[in-house]
Amino acid sequence: MASSVADQGVAAFTNIIVLVVAARLSSAAAFSVFSMVYMVFTVLLGVNVSYVGQALVLERGSERVRAACRSAVAFTATASALLGWSMAAVLAFTGGTTAHGLAVLGAVLPIVLTQDGMRYCFSALRLPHLALVADTVRLLVAVPALAVQPQGTGAVRLVGVWGLSGLPALLVAALLLRPRLKGAPVDILPYVRRGHLGQRFVVEFGVGNATSQLAVVGLGLFAAPLAVGALRGATTLFGPMNVLFNSATAFGPPLLNRVRGTTAKVRATVVLAAALAGTAVAWTAVLMLLPAHAGRQLLGATWSASSALLPASGSQYACIALGTSALLTLRVLQPRATLPIQVAFSLTSVVLMLLGYHLDGVLGAAWGLALGSLLKAAALWLRISREQSRSQ
Repeated sequence: MASSVADQGVAAFTNIIVLVVAARLSSAAAFSVFSMVYMVFTVLLGVNVSYVGQALVLERGSERVRAACRSAVAFTATASALLGWSMAAVLAFTGGTTAHGLAVLGAVLPIVLTQDGMRYCFSALRLPHLALVADTVRLLVAVPALAVQPQGTGAVRLVGVWGLSGLPALLVAALLLRPRLKGAPVDILPYVRRGHLGQRFVVEFGVGNATSQLAVVGLGLFAAPLAVGALRGATTLFGPMNVLFNSATAFGPPLLNRVRGTTAKVRATVVLAAALAGTAVAWTAVLMLLPAHAGRQLLGATWSASSALLPASGSQYACIALGTSALLTLRVLQPRATLPIQVAFSLTSVVLMLLGYHLDGVLGAAWGLALGSLLKAAALWLRISREQSRSQ
């Protein structure tokens, strides 16, 4: 468990520091383009994790796990190459910095997605310390590679450097996996058949995460690209909270199952919700008290726009803390109840974000996201209350 949490922390810290370094090196406009490209990558990564990774870690049996791991790596490498290189071929001849940034992302997509997918192989094989080794290599290569770029580097070059810096980690992970998967059969056909377990996980990811992220991308494409940079910068500042949320989601269910009785389970997650929400409020206060020069050291020219969003983003993360704890509770008590709530309130968050942007620009969009997170958390806890009443 310690290795898994540490690996998750290293992976999350890499994402945070990459955005911080990119923000410091580039102008606000260039960082906005980089943010849009990076957000597209985040969506593609989430789809891959849901479709391949989450299904993989549910496999049981030594030989079956070995075969599933080798097949997962083969499928991820093949699918990401087909998608990424097709994207690169089309967008390379399209005008605009954003299109060129996405073309470069497509070129490096097999590297970054396959390397991340191998983390789930190590998890399924119960070797999380090896995933930690590979992800540490990723961190130690990516950050210096970006840091040595000259001030004012464009978004396209930053995307290319970031993507290629994942190659050493990919090679390390492959070398660590090879002796453990040697001789295992490879079969990627289950991934393209109807009924693959990952298909349900992708739907949950799509309505729970990708919808709002794609809406922010759309906001940048059709309204104001600088809004994406400001929102992404504010989200980056709350990276430590995302690590806590992901750790609770990953390790919460087996721990919660040890608690006997519905009431005791709910009581435990209420305590967790209060602790996470309190941490979000405290972290927001720390960020708001940062001197302007310290903030510019973190996010460069993007700091002024992102710092104005801190009250709204802090409120959103406090609400996400309540929602994460509630979602964890429902997945233990009644797992089928989560999908309808995710669908309804993820779409509600998007509508509120767009309405907020229409009323008050990027600040209104941030408050719209906060209100959407609050409504989702309220709906989840209301459903928990119903489940608790039924069990009594």
